[in-house]
Amino acid sequence: MIADNATEELTRLRSSIDNIDAALIHLLAERFKCTQQVGALKARTGMPPADKAREQAQVARLRALAAEAGLDPVFAEKFLAFVIAEVIHHHERLAEARAAD
Repeated sequence: MIADNATEELTRLRSSIDNIDAALIHLLAERFKCTQQVGALKARTGMPPADKAREQAQVARLRALAAEAGLDPVFAEKFLAFVIAEVIHHHERLAEARAAD
């Protein structure tokens, strides 16, 4: 009986995790749609792909949000760094394509 309850609870918890993972993917997709627009604007106007001041402000903001939410700020910073690196890569590609035109 205890094993059955544990199995049911595990299934319920995993279902919640799966739903959260799906939401994260959709949110990331939306975020990247916005950053693609930023990249296109930067490429069109000759702005540099990276903005260190903005990145530093975002890191500080997300570290504080993570701490408030009970999430390890170091993890949040690593996650953000990964996302920012991908965004900058996209912006660089857009700038290169714009320069080639």
